[in-house]
Amino acid sequence: MTEVVARLIPLVLLLGVGALTRWTGLLDDRGVDALRSLVVNLALPSVLFVAFLETTIEAGDLGVIVGIFAFCVALYGLGLLLRSSVGGGRNYFPFLMTGFEAGMLGISLVGAVFGVAAIGTFAVVALGHEFFIWFAFLALLLRKRDGAGSAADLAKAFFSNPAIVAIILGIAGSLLHAAELLGGPVGEGLLGTLEFLGAMTVPLILLVVGHGIRFDLAGLREAAPTVVVRSLVLMPLAVAAAWGASILGADSLTQAAVFTLLVLPPPFIVPLYMPEGHSERGYVATTLSAYTLVTVVAFIAYALVVGV
Repeated sequence: MTEVVARLIPLVLLLGVGALTRWTGLLDDRGVDALRSLVVNLALPSVLFVAFLETTIEAGDLGVIVGIFAFCVALYGLGLLLRSSVGGGRNYFPFLMTGFEAGMLGISLVGAVFGVAAIGTFAVVALGHEFFIWFAFLALLLRKRDGAGSAADLAKAFFSNPAIVAIILGIAGSLLHAAELLGGPVGEGLLGTLEFLGAMTVPLILLVVGHGIRFDLAGLREAAPTVVVRSLVLMPLAVAAAWGASILGADSLTQAAVFTLLVLPPPFIVPLYMPEGHSERGYVATTLSAYTLVTVVAFIAYALVVGV
């Protein structure tokens, strides 16, 4: 328990420091955007490349990848069914019922508490989700915003995403046993540089996420039904999925990865693909902020229960 608490304290404090930078004006939105750009374009791709380079994707993982993809599709369908009754007819409600913020939050939570070595396990579990986000989810967002999303637009978004490119290169390197080929001072130096860059990922993401948590009472009342229903659907499933993984013989890191993925908030990219000045922007932003806090509480509770 002492070790768990010791690993959770930096997680909570870094989120708090992120919020403090906003309250004190130490970092404005432009500064945070610069930090986010550093994470997305440099630190996160570095840690993902090394993680997949050192991870072997086995045949059994393919079932998980397909299963997670199908599960995300089913959640979007559920969002469509509940849009009128729970979502108040809001157009973006279905987008807040599916998908998980694996990159900007999942990796930082797992890395902060279970160690950087656990990021590879989490990344493999979340791989099917990434395919869902950058093909199905993004296509739906573009259609909602522009009326259509061409295959060229989707391919461009997919292959211009540094994290996706890092994953593809990491998987290719793993299949080609590139880690062994990178022996010697130069190869080890390159990998060491990537590991140094990757080490920035967890603290920077937590600062950015903490800075971005903001809401008011009116916004909370509007977002509450979405947060509550998503929690009621996914929190029990997260517990059940982690327990099921343990029954199937999965190790503790895989169980933690499954649980963490399913309790994450909706993808933070939703506001990025909304029309400027859209009336639901405040509702979406508040839902993401509120559910981020729900995620952190659920993750801390899991870590305290199962240990590290």
